[in-house]
Amino acid sequence: MTAKPFASTIERIMDQKAILKRAYKENPPLPGIYRITNKANGKILIGSGMDVQGKMNSQRAQLRMGSHRNVELQQHWMRFGADQFVFEVIDYLTPSPDSPQDTRKDLEALERLWLAKLQPFGLRGYNKTPEE
Repeated sequence: MTAKPFASTIERIMDQKAILKRAYKENPPLPGIYRITNKANGKILIGSGMDVQGKMNSQRAQLRMGSHRNVELQQHWMRFGADQFVFEVIDYLTPSPDSPQDTRKDLEALERLWLAKLQPFGLRGYNKTPEE
């Protein structure tokens, strides 16, 4: 008698997985450029990712865990608090249908353009200068 409710629960879970899998395939993660802004001092970090939303989530998680590789950003996170930081996608890139390598190259070029435009170095940001 208890096997039927269990079986129907398993079927619902499998249906939900199938729906999520289909949604993921129909809407793959997008590459893009993100900005992390410290509202307390105006400094920014510019970065990119083939899955830009996932990359931002990873950056936020590293900051929360106290393990971000950018020491200054991590110190400011701890000093000013999470509520003083804004995470946002500032540009998306349409992936190359033929080549992920082309998409990566295009994403690197797009990031260089944003770095040149916003100059998030020294007193203005957390990025290292291109010479470093």
